[in-house]
Amino acid sequence: MNTGIGRIAWRGYLHRLGQVGVDLVLVALAWWLAFVVRFDGDPPGRYERLFLITVGVVVGIKILTFIAFRLYTRWWRFTGIQDLEQIVLACLVASGLVTLALTLWRPDGFEAVPRGVFALDFLFTVVLIGGVRFVVRSVMERASRGAGIANGRPVIVCGAGNAANSLLRDMRANAALAYTPVGLVDDDPRKKGLRVGGVKVLGSREDLTRILRETRAREVIIAMPSAPGAVRRDIVEHCRTAGVRVTTLPGLPELMNGEVSVQKLREVQVEDVLGRAPVEIDMARVARYLNGRRVLVTGAGGSIGSELCRQVAAVGPSSLVIVDHAENNLFEIDLELRERGHAPTPVVADCRDADLMEHVFTAHRPEIVFHAAAYKHVPMMEINPIQAIANNALATATLADLATRHHVERVCLISTDKAVEPKTVMGGTKALAERIVEMHGRDAATRFAAVRFGNVLGSSGSVLPIFRRQIAAGGPVTVTHPDMTRYFMTIPEAVQLVIEATGIAEGGDVFVLDMGEPVRIMDLAHNMIRLSGMEPGRDIQVEVTGVRPGEKLHEELFNLDEEVRPTRYGGILRATRPALDPEVLSARIEHLRGAVATGDPVVASGALWSTLRAGRDTDPVGETGDVQARDQGDDR
Repeated sequence: MNTGIGRIAWRGYLHRLGQVGVDLVLVALAWWLAFVVRFDGDPPGRYERLFLITVGVVVGIKILTFIAFRLYTRWWRFTGIQDLEQIVLACLVASGLVTLALTLWRPDGFEAVPRGVFALDFLFTVVLIGGVRFVVRSVMERASRGAGIANGRPVIVCGAGNAANSLLRDMRANAALAYTPVGLVDDDPRKKGLRVGGVKVLGSREDLTRILRETRAREVIIAMPSAPGAVRRDIVEHCRTAGVRVTTLPGLPELMNGEVSVQKLREVQVEDVLGRAPVEIDMARVARYLNGRRVLVTGAGGSIGSELCRQVAAVGPSSLVIVDHAENNLFEIDLELRERGHAPTPVVADCRDADLMEHVFTAHRPEIVFHAAAYKHVPMMEINPIQAIANNALATATLADLATRHHVERVCLISTDKAVEPKTVMGGTKALAERIVEMHGRDAATRFAAVRFGNVLGSSGSVLPIFRRQIAAGGPVTVTHPDMTRYFMTIPEAVQLVIEATGIAEGGDVFVLDMGEPVRIMDLAHNMIRLSGMEPGRDIQVEVTGVRPGEKLHEELFNLDEEVRPTRYGGILRATRPALDPEVLSARIEHLRGAVATGDPVVASGALWSTLRAGRDTDPVGETGDVQARDQGDDR
């Protein structure tokens, strides 16, 4: 084994020596060409002798400079733009040193090297040193492409931008992937007939059916991370009609921390074909306030909490404390973060335990807190109102008190559209949590904020997994009303906006994410059935079961008494409303604690609605809040 390792190392040394040998010849050639061009192809004899005397010095200085710039630690077959930038910089430094050396030192009896020779030498060196590397890459890629492209699966790539170019480059570099791109599709008429990465743009989306028939492609790849859902949906329909498989690169939020590659291709999901366009966010800029800070995330094992952990960890906090009372969920996100090279501190704790949370804040001294811990399933919380109140509302009050006393810089509450004009216990508890944030934010040094958004696609217990189970079972897919709508957003997108909103919080803010247009649940069901390769009504039946008590036909994002104002970020709105009397609200919260302590759900629910009614003239649900609501697929 040691002999094998030694043999591999020896081959590596020979490879580098070969690179140095080639560059040695090229540097000498560049120096000679500089003299030839400077003197119009016929340098005088004295300058030929000057070349012979100085060439050794020039070659020695340049090769040593190239070694210092680590040009011989790279494989030429993988040369890219960054390598070219490094080559130009190395040649610039090397030419500067050569100019300095031959200016300070002149061989006896010889004239000075003409200034034009130095300039020409730099240009020839860049062209020759950089050019030979790209020639090697081109030859190697052509050889590997020729070996595997004939047996590759013919594919059409939708999109002719940067993502498509990266994807094509990955296909060329990895023949084992067995992809043969036979054409591109792009809606920009200026690109028709042009080539990207050697592949021709054959037409637009409207031509896709014809293109698939003519090329006999077996797969279509959507390489447009920023494309809206309507565009993706149209491509999927063309492919379904033609009986061709379709895959896609993830959207921008999912690609935030990764590069475009064939390995990231996946099946088209319902999230990809919703009508809203993805929000583009410069996370390096908006999340700068997290860099080097101590961050704590509650509910870290949940759908939103775990994605918060991923994105916060990627920014580079000095420490990341992840808190959850569900041990298995906490174990999973802790393991995932460690596999990604991070070092979180997992804490099994219930946010309702004031003494334990006091110890967590004292031990870890968080500067930024994201409070994502909450019970979210509407029907379940109607059955268990005491747990909903204790976990969603009173735990938020406890956390807000701790953050104020421990001088936390920022606190962000993850809220929901169910808190708007609430008609369920779950919605009422989140509405009270928002009021607590508003109360603490008005007179504390800590910047409190609540971020409110609609349903999150793909989270645990959401409508998507329910529909998937029903489709897998052969149907029927159940929808409570044909006109029911909900706002939807993907988990990565929602979390990016949460991080962005927290960074602009001033104190007691309630931010509302721009959810785009609401989606009909019936359309969602039909899209999921079609993406499964079946037809609604023919292969899978869709049944309307009827609206349940307390269920809203259309969710809202703003309360009636709120004034909505834009922020400097287009995807985030600020909602403001008249403040509640903090003394009255604090007293009501203490009364609510006592009501919860009785263990009587009717008393606790009545105290909840009474607390929310503080400072308002009307109660939308009545004194007891005894509404047996069953909501359609809550997605947080």
